Amino acid sequence: MKNNDEGIVEIFTDGACSGNPGPGGYGAILKYGSVIKEISGCEKNTTNNRMELMSVIEAIRQLKKPCRVRVTSDSSYVVKGMKEWMPGWIKRNWINSKKEPVMNRDLWESLLALSVPHEIEWIWIKGHNGHRENERCDELARKAIKKCS
Repeated sequence: MKNNDEGIVEIFTDGACSGNPGPGGYGAILKYGSVIKEISGCEKNTTNNRMELMSVIEAIRQLKKPCRVRVTSDSSYVVKGMKEWMPGWIKRNWINSKKEPVMNRDLWESLLALSVPHEIEWIWIKGHNGHRENERCDELARKAIKKCS
């Protein structure tokens, strides 16, 4: 880790689905200094976007106290949701810009509640582009799908 990253928990996440909807899995890596923790899970009938959200939710659930966090995801849905869309959704009582109910509201509300005590930086990266942690999260998510299939 670079010196300016000292004290930051790095979280890398990915979700995957076999069919959409279908069996899905998520994977996440948490790094703090030299400590690395990998988590994964699955659901029998879900969507890719739900698994992308679950990967972040379950990773943040691992944090035991308020932290500075950097979440890196290949899901523009998750990153834009947290950085751009969330304030408008809340202002419009969970109605999106198309005047429709926000999809996956239950997970967005969980993610929002879990995020409150932390200082979180949201970073989007291109998926399947050789990013070591993103590739590992994808592998964890795909292995998890097999446990629920």
